[in-house]
Amino acid sequence: MKPELHPVYPPARITCACGNIVETKSTRGSFQVEICSNCHPFFTGKYKLLDTQGRVDRFRKKYAATNAAKEAAAAGGEAAAPAAGKKGKKAETKA
Repeated sequence: MKPELHPVYPPARITCACGNIVETKSTRGSFQVEICSNCHPFFTGKYKLLDTQGRVDRFRKKYAATNAAKEAAAAGGEAAAPAAGKKGKKAETKA
C-alpha cells in the first residue's frame, strides 16, 4: 500500500447558528452551518420562515393591497352582483 494515501481525518467541531455544537471528524476541519437537525423545520415540526434577501417582506407588501381590496369588495357586496350576472348568461345560452 502507498504511504500517505489517505487524507488526514482530525476531530472537527460543527457549530450551528442556533448554538448547537456537534463533535465529529472531518477532512474539512471545523466549520459553521446555518441549519442543523435541532432547528430544521422537518425534524422539529416548527415551521418558521427563513427570509432570504427580503423575499418574504416583498411578497407580503405586494399582495397586501390585493387582499385588502378583495376584503373590501366582499364586505360591500360587489362580489355577489357579477356572480348573478354570470348565472343569468349561462341560463340564457342553455335556453
